[in-house]
Amino acid sequence: MFVVSFFENRNILLTQLLKSVPSEGEELKIKGRKAKVSNVNSIDEKNVHVQVVIETVNKSKIVLDNTKKKKK
Repeated sequence: MFVVSFFENRNILLTQLLKSVPSEGEELKIKGRKAKVSNVNSIDEKNVHVQVVIETVNKSKIVLDNTKKKKK
């Protein structure tokens, strides 16, 4: 069992106790967001730090059609 800490730009995202360590380039889902492993650092025999890059989500705003509203 390994203590795996997931980091993004020096910010800790998640710490888990896992049976296997993720490899570089592996796709993960952390807190509902897609992430890709960029670097794996072994601190000692049980602790591992994993650097991830989280994909940015572009939220497009829906334009409402105001022509169907009643005019007062």
